[in-house]
Amino acid sequence: MRKSIFLVAMASVVGCMAVSAQSSVPEPEDYENMSSTRTLVVRDDNFMSDFNLKIESVMEKEWKPTQYEFIDRKEFEVKKNDPSYSFLLTTTVTYEKDKTKARYTYLSFLMGKEKVKVNSMPDLISIPLAYASVQDQKYVYKMSAFIRFIQKHVELMKEQPKLISKTPLMYYNKNIKSLVGKTLYLVKEDLEKKMQTEAAVAKVYPHKFKFVTEKEISEAIDKGEKDVVFLHKVGPEVAKYNTRCFKIIMGADDSEIYYFDWHNIDKKTPDRLLESDFKKMGKR
Repeated sequence: MRKSIFLVAMASVVGCMAVSAQSSVPEPEDYENMSSTRTLVVRDDNFMSDFNLKIESVMEKEWKPTQYEFIDRKEFEVKKNDPSYSFLLTTTVTYEKDKTKARYTYLSFLMGKEKVKVNSMPDLISIPLAYASVQDQKYVYKMSAFIRFIQKHVELMKEQPKLISKTPLMYYNKNIKSLVGKTLYLVKEDLEKKMQTEAAVAKVYPHKFKFVTEKEISEAIDKGEKDVVFLHKVGPEVAKYNTRCFKIIMGADDSEIYYFDWHNIDKKTPDRLLESDFKKMGKR
């Protein structure tokens, strides 16, 4: 996976610095050392962006493991090689074998490291948020769940370092069977067209589900509603073939990931949650 780091707005690349290199798989000591760092949250250059407004309130409410402060892009460039800091920031990812050169925005938690470029900083965990061209309002309402998940993942890697890998999110598919008894919140437009009815979903998915609005998902996350899980879909939102669609099912109360997968977008597999995803999640 090739990463380009953009320390500004998710949807804007004006005035930002991009660096390309192979992503860095962390070592067990990187997770151990995180708790003794000060976490620097890199702000969007657009001061009034939805991300900036949301991340401040979310960090105050949710962040527990370290002291933190907010910095701008210039400060990051000065401090990124200092191992006494960890960094929470947005990154833009492209894939080497992807001929479309599509850019995907991730939320990344990196460790400072001496004498390395941005892309060689240990990546404790990165979560896909959206395509770089998609406005941040599309996902910021889920930010509390993402921040809680990051903290849980770091603790898990500290406890079980054998789980550290290049594809950390795939590990959580072990939780698919735990969807029993939970209600899956779905925004209808995030599903492929033939699955946009209750009858179609119920035919292949044996667990509870509910069609909801983005506002209802936001409220479930903020309230930590028990036994509610929600879909986080990452796609271009317009027809772009041979690019990727990421699909994550996450808990509103526990911020656990219950399902993670992705597919290439084409005429048969659109930028949506597919019937095949429901079948995978419905296996007992």
